[in-house]
Amino acid sequence: MPNSFFSNFNLARHQRELAALIAYVALLVFVGIVAPSFFNAGNWRDLAVANAPVLIVAIGMTLVIVAGQIDISVGAQFAVCSMLAGALAKTGIPMPLLLLLVPLIGAAFGAVNGVFVALLRMPAIVVTLATMVVWRDALRWITEGTWVQGMPANFQWFGLGQTMGQVLIVAFAFAVLVAFYWALGNLGAGRAVYAVGSEPEAARLAGINPPRVVLAVFMLMGALTGLAALLNSIRFISIPSNSGLGLEMKAIAAVVVGGTVISGGRGTLIGTLIGTALLGTIGTALTFAGINPFWEKAIQGAIILAALASDVVLSRIRNSEFATGSKGTLQIGGAK
Repeated sequence: MPNSFFSNFNLARHQRELAALIAYVALLVFVGIVAPSFFNAGNWRDLAVANAPVLIVAIGMTLVIVAGQIDISVGAQFAVCSMLAGALAKTGIPMPLLLLLVPLIGAAFGAVNGVFVALLRMPAIVVTLATMVVWRDALRWITEGTWVQGMPANFQWFGLGQTMGQVLIVAFAFAVLVAFYWALGNLGAGRAVYAVGSEPEAARLAGINPPRVVLAVFMLMGALTGLAALLNSIRFISIPSNSGLGLEMKAIAAVVVGGTVISGGRGTLIGTLIGTALLGTIGTALTFAGINPFWEKAIQGAIILAALASDVVLSRIRNSEFATGSKGTLQIGGAK
């Protein structure tokens, strides 16, 4: 009996993550049969390096969505932070200091969103849509579309060479993943994020300050976006002014596909990791399989719709079981 209960508990709690994992394995099996060359070490390295910044942004997006909010301005923040990282590097600022400054700049952008959403109680989707337009258009107006070029030698790959630079990018991403995974499960601040996303009023009555939590998650979202922008920028010899186009959808999709409920209160970073890996692999897998990569967006959209539909179905099943259980309890009480 205990073993049966343990199995059911895990399945009920992690079925969305398992579904994403099964889809990812199925994709790998398919491309492995069609194009075995996909599994060469160089391709896996390129996939890991390219998706590491996306994973970092998706971790921040997980916090925001679990808290019951949304942020569609991260792509614009990413672009501004990328350009500022390049401009600051050209002034001679050492890389260790840039690793502190750029996330702080990102946190400031996140704070702007957080103030409007948490303190002024404005809808997050409206606020972040507005700031997305403001940051993008301001950057376009200031730079006139020009790229940051002539980067110093110590900027690309941290000045350590491509191999070691790639290792550090992936290491940073997994360090962030491990740190936030531990924090969400072991710190009161992590549990507060889930509480606010699940039921803000109940969280308030329990002594949690929901506006403070929402402001904090938006600032963390900005800081992680700044870090991701810097890690992405060091891969190239010049930085385009249109960086991060579509990044917000990649991050949100990875989070939702990984099992985080879009309405807040539930989600895991392991699921976000799986969702990032799944969605980040599709385009390359299609190319290796000889399928037009333009299908990537359509497939990603279908996966997102399937994930959202499963949320609705599972929610209705849980509500039905709860209602049935409550009714049964009342009947027993009446019999007594």
